Amino acid sequence: MTILIDDPRWPAHGRLWSHLVSDSDLAELHAFAAANGIPRRGFDLDHYDVPDESHARLVAAGALPVDGHTLVRALLASGLRVTARERRGR
Repeated sequence: MTILIDDPRWPAHGRLWSHLVSDSDLAELHAFAAANGIPRRGFDLDHYDVPDESHARLVAAGALPVDGHTLVRALLASGLRVTARERRGR
């Protein structure tokens, strides 16, 4: 089980954001986020949105830094990915 984080390159609310995902288990993802001070409100169905200033701290805590393509491939392979269609239906 691995926690992955992509580069902070997604702009919103005047800052850049990263995505934090698990390659196999949402419980593992929630536990890692909670242990590292990431609020539950940052969870978006299959990932956490985390601000750029948290990136280095999360990597130091054990998140594996990957590019966005690798992160999406891992999320798809895990079976945890929530599709755009599923998001619209929520």
